[in-house]
Amino acid sequence: MRIIAGRHRGRRLEAPPGAATRPTADRVRQALFDMLWHAPWAGRAAVEEAVVLDAFAGTGALGLEALSRGAASACFIEQDRVALGVLRANITLCQESARARIMAGDATRPPKAVAPCGLVFLDPPYGKELVPRSVAALGAAGWIAPGALLIAETGREEALILAGYEEVAVREHGAAKVSCFRKAG
Repeated sequence: MRIIAGRHRGRRLEAPPGAATRPTADRVRQALFDMLWHAPWAGRAAVEEAVVLDAFAGTGALGLEALSRGAASACFIEQDRVALGVLRANITLCQESARARIMAGDATRPPKAVAPCGLVFLDPPYGKELVPRSVAALGAAGWIAPGALLIAETGREEALILAGYEEVAVREHGAAKVSCFRKAG
Protein backbone atom coordinates (compact mmCIF):
# COMPACT_ATOMS: atom_id res chain seq x y z
CA MET A 1 0.00 0.00 0.00
CA ARG A 2 1.35 3.42 -0.95
CA ILE A 3 0.38 7.07 -1.38
CA ILE A 4 -0.75 7.52 -5.00
CA ALA A 5 -0.08 11.20 -5.75
CA GLY A 6 1.05 14.53 -4.37
CA ARG A 7 4.02 15.38 -2.24
CA HIS A 8 4.15 11.92 -0.61
CA ARG A 9 3.69 10.06 -3.88
CA GLY A 10 5.11 6.54 -3.74
CA ARG A 11 5.51 6.54 0.06
CA ARG A 12 4.76 3.06 1.37
CA LEU A 13 2.33 2.81 4.28
CA GLU A 14 2.27 0.16 6.97
CA ALA A 15 -0.80 -2.01 7.56
CA PRO A 16 -1.72 -3.99 10.67
CA PRO A 17 -1.31 -7.76 10.47
CA GLY A 18 -4.42 -9.91 10.20
CA ALA A 19 -7.89 -9.17 8.85
CA ALA A 20 -9.17 -6.76 11.52
CA THR A 21 -8.28 -3.75 9.35
CA ARG A 22 -9.15 -3.68 5.64
CA PRO A 23 -7.23 -0.81 4.00
CA THR A 24 -8.72 0.79 0.90
CA ALA A 25 -6.86 -0.71 -2.06
CA ASP A 26 -4.48 1.56 -3.97
CA ARG A 27 -6.51 1.23 -7.18
CA VAL A 28 -9.75 2.17 -5.39
CA ARG A 29 -8.08 5.16 -3.71
CA GLN A 30 -6.65 6.29 -7.04
CA ALA A 31 -10.04 5.99 -8.75
CA LEU A 32 -11.70 7.86 -5.88
CA PHE A 33 -9.26 10.78 -5.88
CA ASP A 34 -9.26 10.95 -9.69
CA MET A 35 -13.05 11.18 -9.56
CA LEU A 36 -12.94 13.90 -6.87
CA TRP A 37 -10.28 15.84 -8.79
CA HIS A 38 -12.25 15.90 -12.05
CA ALA A 39 -15.95 15.70 -11.09
CA PRO A 40 -18.09 18.78 -11.73
CA TRP A 41 -19.61 18.32 -8.24
CA ALA A 42 -16.15 18.33 -6.57
CA GLY A 43 -12.93 19.38 -8.35
CA ARG A 44 -9.47 20.16 -6.99
CA ALA A 45 -10.94 22.65 -4.51
CA ALA A 46 -12.75 19.78 -2.76
CA VAL A 47 -9.37 18.37 -1.69
CA GLU A 48 -6.90 21.26 -1.74
CA GLU A 49 -7.03 23.23 1.52
CA ALA A 50 -9.87 21.00 2.80
CA VAL A 51 -10.37 20.15 6.44
CA VAL A 52 -10.65 16.35 6.27
CA LEU A 53 -12.14 13.71 8.55
CA ASP A 54 -11.01 10.11 8.06
CA ALA A 55 -13.39 8.09 10.25
CA PHE A 56 -12.77 4.37 10.71
CA ALA A 57 -9.27 5.47 9.69
CA GLY A 58 -7.39 2.18 10.00
CA THR A 59 -4.03 2.87 8.35
CA GLY A 60 -5.00 6.48 7.58
CA ALA A 61 -4.51 5.97 3.85
CA LEU A 62 -7.49 8.11 2.80
CA GLY A 63 -6.66 11.06 5.04
CA LEU A 64 -2.95 10.84 4.25
CA GLU A 65 -3.71 10.74 0.52
CA ALA A 66 -5.77 13.93 0.97
CA LEU A 67 -2.92 15.59 2.90
CA SER A 68 -0.48 14.55 0.19
CA ARG A 69 -2.74 16.22 -2.37
CA GLY A 70 -2.94 19.53 -0.52
CA ALA A 71 -5.60 19.22 2.20
CA ALA A 72 -5.07 21.73 5.01
CA SER A 73 -5.51 19.25 7.86
CA ALA A 74 -6.93 15.85 8.69
CA CYS A 75 -8.48 14.33 11.78
CA PHE A 76 -8.41 10.54 12.08
CA ILE A 77 -10.88 8.57 14.22
CA GLU A 78 -9.99 4.94 14.95
CA GLN A 79 -10.79 2.63 17.86
CA ASP A 80 -8.65 -0.48 17.24
CA ARG A 81 -5.44 -0.35 19.34
CA VAL A 82 -3.26 -2.11 16.76
CA ALA A 83 -4.58 0.09 13.93
CA LEU A 84 -3.96 3.20 16.07
CA GLY A 85 -0.30 2.25 16.40
CA VAL A 86 0.03 1.77 12.64
CA LEU A 87 -1.87 5.02 12.00
CA ARG A 88 0.54 6.95 14.25
CA ALA A 89 3.51 5.34 12.48
CA ASN A 90 2.12 6.22 9.02
CA ILE A 91 1.52 9.85 10.00
CA THR A 92 5.08 10.06 11.33
CA LEU A 93 6.44 8.33 8.22
CA CYS A 94 4.75 10.97 6.04
CA GLN A 95 5.94 13.75 8.37
CA GLU A 96 2.36 15.00 8.77
CA SER A 97 2.15 15.23 12.57
CA ALA A 98 1.63 19.02 12.40
CA ARG A 99 -1.43 18.73 10.13
CA ALA A 100 -2.89 15.49 11.52
CA ARG A 101 -4.85 14.80 14.67
CA ILE A 102 -5.66 11.31 15.92
CA MET A 103 -8.68 10.62 18.08
CA ALA A 104 -8.94 7.17 19.63
CA GLY A 105 -12.63 6.32 19.64
CA ASP A 106 -15.73 5.08 17.91
CA ALA A 107 -17.08 7.07 14.96
CA THR A 108 -20.62 6.06 15.97
CA ARG A 109 -20.03 7.80 19.34
CA PRO A 110 -17.57 10.58 18.44
CA PRO A 111 -16.40 13.38 20.70
CA LYS A 112 -17.44 16.97 19.96
CA ALA A 113 -15.81 18.18 16.75
CA VAL A 114 -12.56 20.09 16.74
CA ALA A 115 -13.75 21.79 13.52
CA PRO A 116 -16.43 21.03 10.92
CA CYS A 117 -14.96 19.11 8.00
CA GLY A 118 -15.64 19.73 4.31
CA LEU A 119 -14.38 16.34 3.15
CA VAL A 120 -15.38 13.25 5.13
CA PHE A 121 -14.20 9.68 4.47
CA LEU A 122 -16.02 6.72 6.01
CA ASP A 123 -14.57 3.25 5.48
CA PRO A 124 -16.13 1.04 8.18
CA PRO A 125 -16.25 -2.75 8.30
CA TYR A 126 -18.64 -3.97 5.62
CA GLY A 127 -22.11 -5.31 6.35
CA LYS A 128 -22.71 -3.69 9.75
CA GLU A 129 -24.73 -0.62 8.65
CA LEU A 130 -22.17 1.65 10.30
CA VAL A 131 -22.29 4.45 7.71
CA PRO A 132 -25.80 5.78 8.55
CA ARG A 133 -25.15 5.47 12.30
CA SER A 134 -21.79 7.23 12.11
CA VAL A 135 -23.08 9.98 9.79
CA ALA A 136 -25.88 10.76 12.26
CA ALA A 137 -23.47 10.77 15.22
CA LEU A 138 -20.76 12.77 13.44
CA GLY A 139 -23.32 15.30 12.24
CA ALA A 140 -24.75 15.72 15.75
CA ALA A 141 -21.24 16.24 17.14
CA GLY A 142 -20.48 18.98 14.59
CA TRP A 143 -17.96 17.10 12.43
CA ILE A 144 -19.73 17.56 9.07
CA ALA A 145 -19.80 21.07 7.58
CA PRO A 146 -22.76 22.35 5.54
CA GLY A 147 -22.15 21.44 1.90
CA ALA A 148 -19.51 18.83 2.87
CA LEU A 149 -18.61 15.96 0.57
CA LEU A 150 -19.03 12.61 2.27
CA ILE A 151 -17.33 9.57 0.72
CA ALA A 152 -18.39 6.15 2.01
CA GLU A 153 -16.89 2.79 1.11
CA THR A 154 -19.22 -0.15 1.68
CA GLY A 155 -19.69 -3.66 0.41
CA ARG A 156 -20.96 -3.78 -3.17
CA GLU A 157 -24.40 -5.11 -2.15
CA GLU A 158 -25.02 -2.65 0.69
CA ALA A 159 -27.80 -0.11 0.11
CA LEU A 160 -26.98 3.35 1.39
CA ILE A 161 -29.53 6.10 1.92
CA LEU A 162 -28.57 9.15 3.98
CA ALA A 163 -31.30 11.64 4.91
CA GLY A 164 -30.17 15.22 4.32
CA TYR A 165 -27.54 14.18 1.75
CA GLU A 166 -27.66 14.15 -2.04
CA GLU A 167 -25.97 11.19 -3.71
CA VAL A 168 -23.72 12.63 -6.42
CA ALA A 169 -21.85 9.50 -7.59
CA VAL A 170 -21.49 5.76 -7.02
CA ARG A 171 -18.69 3.57 -8.33
CA GLU A 172 -18.13 -0.15 -7.87
CA HIS A 173 -14.65 -1.62 -7.57
CA GLY A 174 -14.62 -5.40 -7.08
CA ALA A 175 -16.29 -6.17 -3.73
CA ALA A 176 -16.32 -2.46 -2.78
CA LYS A 177 -18.76 0.31 -3.58
CA VAL A 178 -17.75 3.97 -3.19
CA SER A 179 -20.69 6.34 -2.70
CA CYS A 180 -20.27 10.11 -2.78
CA PHE A 181 -22.77 12.43 -1.12
CA ARG A 182 -23.08 16.17 -0.60
CA LYS A 183 -24.62 17.43 2.63
CA ALA A 184 -27.56 19.77 2.15
CA GLY A 185 -27.03 23.23 3.48
